Parts: sequence; structure tokens; C-alpha cells
Amino acid sequence: MLNSINLNASALIALQNLSAIQQQLAQEQTIISTGKKINSPKDNGAIWSIAQTMQGKVISLDAVKDSLNRGQSTIDVAMAAGQQVSDLLQQMKAKALAASDTSLDAVSREALNEDFKQLRDQINRVVSNADFNGVNMVKHAGTTLYALANDSGSSRLTVQAQDLSLGGTNVTLSATASFSTAASASAFLGTLDANIQSVNLAMTHLGTGSNAMASQLKFVGGLQDSLNTGISNLVDADMAEESAKLQALQTKQQLAIQALTIANQSNAILLQLFR
Repeated sequence: MLNSINLNASALIALQNLSAIQQQLAQEQTIISTGKKINSPKDNGAIWSIAQTMQGKVISLDAVKDSLNRGQSTIDVAMAAGQQVSDLLQQMKAKALAASDTSLDAVSREALNEDFKQLRDQINRVVSNADFNGVNMVKHAGTTLYALANDSGSSRLTVQAQDLSLGGTNVTLSATASFSTAASASAFLGTLDANIQSVNLAMTHLGTGSNAMASQLKFVGGLQDSLNTGISNLVDADMAEESAKLQALQTKQQLAIQALTIANQSNAILLQLFR
């Protein structure tokens, strides 16, 4: 190699090597500080794009889980109201049955009728107050529930509303129902039996819907876990490996600095030739 005082080629090469090592060292320090080997598109555009798409899906699935959780809570409130309505109908039947006894005196029958009417009115209060987040599934013309089932919104879980209001589809007993004689009390027994069965069937439908949402919620949670694992496999760094790389680069950096120092001393060596 030509020895020149105008150009120190060895120093330039050493400087280039040192700059390259420092660039690698900076990249390695970023990997270690973030725990990710892919931090931006410039690290690996294709892998970064795949990871971003998967991350977007994970975030969207959070909205799906929120929708399913709200749906479950809404159904739980409706089911609690339905169970209460079923219990109240059972109690009303017991009052009507007791009042149908022809040997009962008028005062006792009237007392039973007052209890009957109180239970009847309680059904109306239970149904009208069975709201969750402004949604009531058991009132007259109640809200049918539609919960998100996937991250694109193209699939939904549907749970039909169940009318438990007085004079409605399942509880045909009128809002003014009462009795004054043994015969009128006896006339309610068949209606109450049918209403109890209808309410219990409505609760079965709601329970099935709640189980479907619970199952979908479990699936979505598992899907998120799988996606997060996939993202980790794509972008997360092996910290033991990266630690070894960092130590190797630090050693290379020290050697490159030493090489540059030696190269910069070549001009001083040339001067000694003229002494």
C-alpha cells in the first residue's frame, strides 16, 4: 500500500469499520432496551407488517370481548328478573289455590286476594326495572340482544327478548287480575300453571343465549392468547442471544478504536524516515 501524507487509507478503512460497528451496537442496544428484534419497518418490513396486522386483530378482539361481557350482564339481569317472576307466579298460584277452597270465609278470601294483587303488581315492578345499560329484554317489546362475535363485525350472537310483562306473550295474566269468590280464584289456576311454564321456557332460552356468549368469550380469549404468542414469536428478541451479541460488538468496538489509533500513527512513522 502506498504511504502518503495526503491520504491515510488505513485510517479511513478503520473509521468505516468503527462506524459500522457503532451502528450495529446502537441497533443492538435498542433491541435490548425494548425486548424486540423488530421495532420498526426498517428492521424487517414484511415481518413488521404481519405483526401490526395481528396486533390490530388483538385490539379489535378487545371490543368483541366488551360486547360479549355487556351481553352476558344484560342477560343475567333479565334472567334474575325472570326467576323472580316465576317465583311470584308460584306464590300467586298458592294464594289462588287457597282462595278456591269453598269452606273459606269471605274475609280470609279477601285477605288472600290482597296478597294476590300485591304479588301481581310486584311482577310489573320487577319487569319494568330489569334494565342493564338502558337495555331491558323482558319488558313488553323488549330489546333483542346482538353481541359482536368476531373482529370484523360480520358475525353476531343474537338472543331474543322474552316478554314477561303482565298481559304479554308469556304472562297472560292481566294487570287487573283479582278474585272475590272461590270459583273466580279457581279459574286462575290453569292460567297461572301455563304462565309458569311459559316463563320457565323463556328463561331456558335466555340461559342458552348466556351460555353461547360465555363459550364465544372463552374462544375469543384463547384466540387473543394465540395471536399474542404469534406476535411475540415474530418480533420479540431472544435476550440471552442478544446479550451475547452486545458483548461481542463491544469487544469489536474496542478493537476498532485500537485499529484506528494505530492507523492514525502511520504519518508519525513516516516522519521518522526523514530523521
